[in-house]
Amino acid sequence: MKISNKIVEKHGLKIEEYESIKKLLNRQPNLLELGIFSAMWNEHCSYKSSRIHLRKLPTKGKQVIQGPGENAGVIDIGDNDAIVFKIESHNHPSYIEPYQGAATGVGGILRDVFTMGARPIALLNSIHFGSPDHTKTKSLLNGVVSGIGGYGNCIGIPTVGGETKFNETYNENILVNAMAVGHANKDKIFYSKAKGLNKSVVYVGSKTGRDGIHGASMASAEFDENSEEKKPTVQVGDPFTEKLLMEACLELMKDNSIISIQDMGAAGLTSSSVEMASKGGLGIELELDKVPCREENMTPYEMMLSESQERMLIILEDGKEHNAKKIFDKWDLDFVVIGKTTNTNKLTLKFNNKIQGEIPIEALASKAPIYDRKWIKKKPQKKEINLKDLKKIKIEDALIKILSNPNHSNKSWITNQYDQSVMCDTALKSGSDAAIIRIHNKDKAIAVTVDSSAYYCKSYPLTGGKQIVCENWRNLISVGAKPLAITNCLNFGNPENEEIMGEFVECLTGIKQACEFLDYPVVSGNVSFYNGTNKKNIYPTPVIGGVGLIKKITKPLDHNFKKNNSNLILIGKTFGHLEQSCFLRENYSINDGLPPEINLKNEKNNGEIVLKLIEEDLILSSHDVSDGGLITALAEMSIVSKYGVKIQKPKKLTNLFKYFFGEDQARYILEIEAINLPKIEKVLKNNDVYYENIGFTQKDYFEIEGELKISNKDLFKINNEWYNNF
Repeated sequence: MKISNKIVEKHGLKIEEYESIKKLLNRQPNLLELGIFSAMWNEHCSYKSSRIHLRKLPTKGKQVIQGPGENAGVIDIGDNDAIVFKIESHNHPSYIEPYQGAATGVGGILRDVFTMGARPIALLNSIHFGSPDHTKTKSLLNGVVSGIGGYGNCIGIPTVGGETKFNETYNENILVNAMAVGHANKDKIFYSKAKGLNKSVVYVGSKTGRDGIHGASMASAEFDENSEEKKPTVQVGDPFTEKLLMEACLELMKDNSIISIQDMGAAGLTSSSVEMASKGGLGIELELDKVPCREENMTPYEMMLSESQERMLIILEDGKEHNAKKIFDKWDLDFVVIGKTTNTNKLTLKFNNKIQGEIPIEALASKAPIYDRKWIKKKPQKKEINLKDLKKIKIEDALIKILSNPNHSNKSWITNQYDQSVMCDTALKSGSDAAIIRIHNKDKAIAVTVDSSAYYCKSYPLTGGKQIVCENWRNLISVGAKPLAITNCLNFGNPENEEIMGEFVECLTGIKQACEFLDYPVVSGNVSFYNGTNKKNIYPTPVIGGVGLIKKITKPLDHNFKKNNSNLILIGKTFGHLEQSCFLRENYSINDGLPPEINLKNEKNNGEIVLKLIEEDLILSSHDVSDGGLITALAEMSIVSKYGVKIQKPKKLTNLFKYFFGEDQARYILEIEAINLPKIEKVLKNNDVYYENIGFTQKDYFEIEGELKISNKDLFKINNEWYNNF
């Protein structure tokens, strides 16, 4: 069959890339080989536009066992315990078919974790939708939430944290990022690197169908008006089969049978076999007649590119096949030896006793294109908002506008659809700064959280990148956890657009700077480009998933006020930065100016001292101050407890709106008992931490001296109004 330019472009390859393929092969590829190149060379699998920049991220640390390059990152939490975690995107599939797109996103990230030998213990998500009044938003939201809950609940893994945000930038391209966290023994981590010659290559799990063919290629292209026609490229998940696969794999991992193991994720059998061979410097030969298929007359092309779910590829030690098969038979799963490792350094594909395709492994992996794309540096739009020029508004009305907004309203109607307590180790559910998961049968725990800040990143990507890492850091500190490492999901528009590529590069630089200063390495992640429709790109939306350690957990620390007449301390200095704030956005529809400055020294110092106070059991409750400023953070603490606050007016900063709604960083609210105040103040002063005594807790009312007084019941009602009218 002659490969035309039209066929090449249909496979998501550029003509110049096709010419490179011909040079690497010294011939024209056949259709099967072209399909394999299209899968391995697309943006989703090859990271061809991002790889040179991703190398700049800090990925090492004494706590890091495995950084980027494997199925998931691994960190050491002591006592031979390791935490395995990663976040990935399933944006395009979820827009086309929200339930299955979101469900298979959860399934895929779970496989990334248990492939490493870890039992999954928590799921999180970051989901972004268009404007609430957009015609598609409600159905997309319902479908995605149902898909996340349906898969996680059925497989029995608690979904403990996340975020749901709305912005018209996602009207035609929603974001669905799924994060999974697992626990493993430090000395029992499994990797995907193939080793040894003539070792059995084994297919396990579900049968292969025609669902998901070209799924990875679809995820590496912009949408257009025909996006609905791409439904056949969306995978279909089965959480009950995934549960069986997980248990079978973990059982097999108890002995020394496995040399390497790889999830069949994006690009299916193609990517799993190529990645294993590439990492091991070996070849791999597959007999495609032996691939278990659930549909008749499937071709080698369809088998290699199918993204059917719940499948794994395993390379076994000699003589271990029989016992391994017994395990998978017990769990009622396919187990078939479909090939072997070779010394050819080639991917060799046989069907009907004939070689149907043969490609050098390096041509698919190390020699995939790497682009140093042109990019434009963002020019700072310095514009300070003069409040005197704006229509006057009461502080109470401004707060109500924020609390009743979709982005700040109560999201329990979403999280209640997720089982957060299954496995019985969830110590703190979603709703606080971070969730807390106890390490089974031990008195230590991990805290997990995900965060994003698209407005800041769009305004000035460098600062936005730094800010979102710092907010993630503060969220872990606020529940008493020492931040250890992050995973990231970098959601951006078309990288061929110089402005978009600039947003990516500068956000990544900001992330790098913050991670280096905070000793908060990046151990895994995902890049999702081409998030846009008809040349209209989304805002840059890097999502950060963080993991922290609580060495000894007695009672979980959350942001619920605990006692009446407690002292309230604000950690960190308030300058009153309102540009890019929630206050201006929700009350005046203004998105001008730069994000607040990030002082990494203050972030680290303030955070470490707050953590020290928490570890010494001197704090009743704590909450970081971010989106919406001080008043919003105080309101959030009041809404979830039976206590309100009585806050005095500031003595130094005269503009109350700047003081209460400013989004200056490196700040925390601490609730403390009066008896502990002298000791805490001494620690803060000795460590150069700026603080203010801002008021007290009180029963039933949220009050700012001389400005507003609202009952807690009314605050709760305001915070729940939006969903009731959605």
